[in-house]
Amino acid sequence: MTPFRTSALPRRGVLLGTLAASAVALTACQDDTAASGSTGGTGTGDASSAADSSSSSEPSVSPASVTVNCGGGEEDVPVSRVVTVTVANATLTKVAVRADGGEELPGTMAENQYSWRADDRLEPGTTYQVRAVAVGDDGAKVNRKVTFRTQDLTLAQQTYPSIAPLEGETVGVGMPVIVTFDVAVSDQAAMERQMTVTAQPAQDGAWHWLSQHEVHWRPKSYWQAGSKVTVDVAVNGVDAGDGVYGQLSRSVSFDVGDAHVYRVNAKTHEMKVFSNGKLLRTLPITTGKPGFDTRNGTKVIIEKFASKRMNSETVGISGAEAYNISGVKWAMRLTYSGEFIHAAPWSVSSQGNANVSHGCTGMSTANAGWLYEMSRRGDVVVTTGTNGNDMTLTNGWGDWNESFRQWRKGSALA
Repeated sequence: MTPFRTSALPRRGVLLGTLAASAVALTACQDDTAASGSTGGTGTGDASSAADSSSSSEPSVSPASVTVNCGGGEEDVPVSRVVTVTVANATLTKVAVRADGGEELPGTMAENQYSWRADDRLEPGTTYQVRAVAVGDDGAKVNRKVTFRTQDLTLAQQTYPSIAPLEGETVGVGMPVIVTFDVAVSDQAAMERQMTVTAQPAQDGAWHWLSQHEVHWRPKSYWQAGSKVTVDVAVNGVDAGDGVYGQLSRSVSFDVGDAHVYRVNAKTHEMKVFSNGKLLRTLPITTGKPGFDTRNGTKVIIEKFASKRMNSETVGISGAEAYNISGVKWAMRLTYSGEFIHAAPWSVSSQGNANVSHGCTGMSTANAGWLYEMSRRGDVVVTTGTNGNDMTLTNGWGDWNESFRQWRKGSALA
């Protein structure tokens, strides 16, 4: 894994901690998940001011204090910590948090200027310095400076998210959002809380964990054609469980193209090609012969190849049924187990009247080329009428083979 060390995306929501009301400066060292009002230990180095207590004719003014939730030379601060600065009997005027490399940690000041909260979590193996300036209720200036260092993490203790679709890609209406983590995530709920999918127009949907490494998001129904979608995976520094933390936050935006749905009927040996609900063509095809039946169910185009070698040994077919064909034209993958739509000039005489393939959907070179040209990743292929097994959730992008009610049960937050 490439050791990324870039700034994460700003957090969407800002949660303000309970203000410390101590008459002396406190240094509270706590995790992001701790109770917001808890403190621990007394810090040093605060400048504070108070009214002249020797005057009995004037009411006393409590000293100002500035509290940082980590500091005092603290070592091994978890990267999941969100830095907060709070004041008592004062208002904050400035907060700056800088890493030893000079990068400033962005943050948000509360409207009442009683607190400041970082917009991002921390980077591993980094020394940070917090400088805060406040003005006490008595008008005196208060300066606060603390330094701390975060825990060191190996790459095996950090998990990097990969996202599909790609930035700027236009996909079909069946395309799921796929986030893959290179190191296993055991606290899936913590990570899922930091992942959002926003669509215009808005569409209901849910995450579903296929494993500790992979989670998908799909809308309740196919995407609306023309949708614009943004995926935010704001997991930098998030505790993913078992000593693993999110390595980087990422954001991807993509577009949804026309609604392409291809309906394959193995009994009539034809494919009906629909675009935005309109039938464009009915193509003669052949599907899997007995013993090699094509799977029934809803599939999604995973990848496209203008030319591809097809070797049966890669999918466990050997002996008399073995084949190894180079240069197969206009191939589009539907399953991990080897189902494709592709040109099959050797079976043109059977297309439209018999099933003779080893599970793929074959058609003439001209028809395959026409379909390939209009197709995108995420276009939908619905197969019916075969004697084969049903499509499964994990043999490709089988997300649409579960009802949405069942699908959303796969969320870690369900």
